[in-house]
Amino acid sequence: MLNGLMMNEPLSLIDALEFGAEVHPKGEIVSVRLEGDLHRQSYGATLKRVAQLAHALIELGVQPGDRVATMAWNSHRHVELYYAIAGIGAVCHTINPRLPPEQMHYIVNHADDSLIFFDTTFAPIIAASRGQFPAHTRYVAMTSREFMPSGDGLDDLLCYEELLDGKPQQYDWQRFDENTACALCYTSGTTGVPKGALYSHRSCLLEAMIAVVGSNGAFHAGDRMLPVVPMFHVNAWGLPYAAPLTGSSMIMPGPNLDGASLFKLMDDEKVTSAWGVPTVWMGLLAEMKKQGRKPGNLQMAMTGGSAPPRSMLLAFERDYGITAQQGWGMTETNPIGSLGILVEGEEELPLEQRIDIKSSGSRRVFGVRMKLVDDDGNQLPHDGKAVGELYVRGPTVIKAYFNNEEATAKAFDKDGWFATGDMARLGADGMLTIVDRAKDLIKSGGEWISSIDLENLAAAHPGVAECAVIAVPHPKWDERPLLIVVPQPGQKPDKEALLVHLASQFAKWQLPDDVIYVDELPHTATGKVSKRHLRDRYGNHLSGDHLNGSPS
Repeated sequence: MLNGLMMNEPLSLIDALEFGAEVHPKGEIVSVRLEGDLHRQSYGATLKRVAQLAHALIELGVQPGDRVATMAWNSHRHVELYYAIAGIGAVCHTINPRLPPEQMHYIVNHADDSLIFFDTTFAPIIAASRGQFPAHTRYVAMTSREFMPSGDGLDDLLCYEELLDGKPQQYDWQRFDENTACALCYTSGTTGVPKGALYSHRSCLLEAMIAVVGSNGAFHAGDRMLPVVPMFHVNAWGLPYAAPLTGSSMIMPGPNLDGASLFKLMDDEKVTSAWGVPTVWMGLLAEMKKQGRKPGNLQMAMTGGSAPPRSMLLAFERDYGITAQQGWGMTETNPIGSLGILVEGEEELPLEQRIDIKSSGSRRVFGVRMKLVDDDGNQLPHDGKAVGELYVRGPTVIKAYFNNEEATAKAFDKDGWFATGDMARLGADGMLTIVDRAKDLIKSGGEWISSIDLENLAAAHPGVAECAVIAVPHPKWDERPLLIVVPQPGQKPDKEALLVHLASQFAKWQLPDDVIYVDELPHTATGKVSKRHLRDRYGNHLSGDHLNGSPS
């Protein structure tokens, strides 16, 4: 074999910010800060502050490979930490502040964090949890001196802005092997303890470039991008790396993620694209309906984290002229595995057909290979019909969990493919359709029912604000579907009308055995509906008269 005569220059995350500072000097980070102001900072100014932060981390004794944690909203300071920590060879461990305390305590100890940088919003969490965190961990409040929190457990805090004050604005960035670890994200622990995905410089930069290439023109120089997806959730889908590469500015919303706040920020800052989970877009669409218009410059909304209802994609495009896309990914895929782009010839199709394509799934991105496997381990055809468990592999997919051999042994097949736990169909054209999480599929009388398909149609009913379908044990049919609905404000719950609506596309045996109306649904720390909590609460719902029914 003959090797090419090319330089072996390692990929490094700091290169992305240096490139943005040099080539896109007008690119900026705009942050809604807890101090009450709207802060603006160019990529050039960000690079200088990242250098100052790198000097500060070295003075604090941070060594290559050390885990340095963040518990923070989307902001310029959080971006600075991303780059400075990775730039000195350490690992940025993002902590989801919405996790239950026991899970948070577990991951901080499992990661063995040397420092935790936190926004002042989370001072009560820090004060309450310090006794459960490693004794050697130190704490930095991400603010200036006048806004420092105080009280029991907060007396020895370091101040972020004081750490940077007076430090040199240049840093001699070392060249690490591109496989050096740079970031650590944990799964939300919906099954078992959280598991750590340890990313490398190579995987994160490749993911950013793959997202740019695979998104069909979603990134342009001069764009103004709003990452609503939190930076503590799988590195905000890689946007803090992709934005400076492409010259897109980042508009950071801080803690204000309600529809009215997002609408105003988008309007004021001329946001062109926004990225978030379906629950966020429900709030924004409600505000847009209230105001009778979209934010002035908004052109594209990307949704991920869970499958969006077809009605949501349709509302964006039909009612407001906003291009809507969905994507699929996982913490273990860092995270993007597929994007809902249209290919040649599909843009000219009628709106309803375009939405059918977009709502049916998304196409795999370059670099992420996929296969389907049945219960016996046999590979299934990519014909758009066969349903099996989705396995993936590629340069942005983990090859093991961080310090967890037991979980690693369960998650990979003998050839190194990662088992996602999603049941899916794959088309010959690379179209991925997630049928359900394996644990959320409903097996009734030997036949499978997709909770996602039922949810999507139920969500399209005008009286439904949010919904979930769960499998409920049944002594005769094994499992039956139960629909749980949050009604639209001012709408009177109408179970029979909703079931008639579902019967337009589902056979009688596929329809939910009952519909329950509730004020709100429980959500996980990453914004998804917590079906585990729903199963715990309603697992015995189908009793008495319900047990005599037949799904046939």
